[in-house]
Amino acid sequence: MSRSPPRWPGLDRLRGLALLLLTAVTSVPATAQVTVIAHRGASGYAPEHTLSAYELALDMGADYIEQDLQMPRDGVLVVLHDAPLDRTARGPAQYCTGLVSERSHAELMNCEVSSWRDGTAAERIPTLDEVLTRYGQTTRYYIETKQPEQAPGMEEALLELLARHDLLPDSPNDHTVLVQSFSPESLKKIHGLRPELPLIQLMGGGQFSGDIDQALRDVATYAVGIGPTQRLVTPELMTAATRYELLVHPYTVNEEADMLRLVALGVHGMFTNYPDRLLRIRSRN
Repeated sequence: MSRSPPRWPGLDRLRGLALLLLTAVTSVPATAQVTVIAHRGASGYAPEHTLSAYELALDMGADYIEQDLQMPRDGVLVVLHDAPLDRTARGPAQYCTGLVSERSHAELMNCEVSSWRDGTAAERIPTLDEVLTRYGQTTRYYIETKQPEQAPGMEEALLELLARHDLLPDSPNDHTVLVQSFSPESLKKIHGLRPELPLIQLMGGGQFSGDIDQALRDVATYAVGIGPTQRLVTPELMTAATRYELLVHPYTVNEEADMLRLVALGVHGMFTNYPDRLLRIRSRN
């Protein structure tokens, strides 16, 4: 499939800036290889979860592109952050408002998700199959099951697509695909079906209160890492994560001062809307 995404103003200029940045980056030895996870693509510069956002993130040199999954009523997995369509979708109200789960994939094809950001060209909601077909095994994917308790069968549909694209690993040490979720139940279900697929337990502000050591001990029985909100990352959390050999990938880190603080604490990677900023930090350390 062609890798020419819909055009939007400023993309070529940003690509040029990315190439200049990467030229500078590669001239300096990188000693702290923090993983750069493009949060919803390079969503600080392009509309989130569009092919343009993914294309730009990869041009910048991001290690992973992130996909949030929603499930329409016909079971076709689409890449969109919000369950309600209203924030980012534009088009006929009968198709492009309300919940994704109330629409079919064919109905969602009437919606575009880029003009809500001024000056962008119209792009459709991509399916996960479309993204995996486009990039294949040329990049790495960080996929989230969103509200899986409201989408029965999401996990099985995800595994079926990964198998179809030959992206299921033979070992948890193969991190071509990482699957993340706030739902321990969703991750445990996937672990039971495909124990070799590496999983990341997302952690919100109040999700894992109490004994962090006990919480991470439990997480380590089914996941290879955690994705805490950046405010949760403390020396105590890093000590516990190290004890249970868990990766730490905080979200969503956009300011360089926060990136530097987290690098100093020893995190293994970060979700960011600005992959170029974290690449610059990585080149200095």
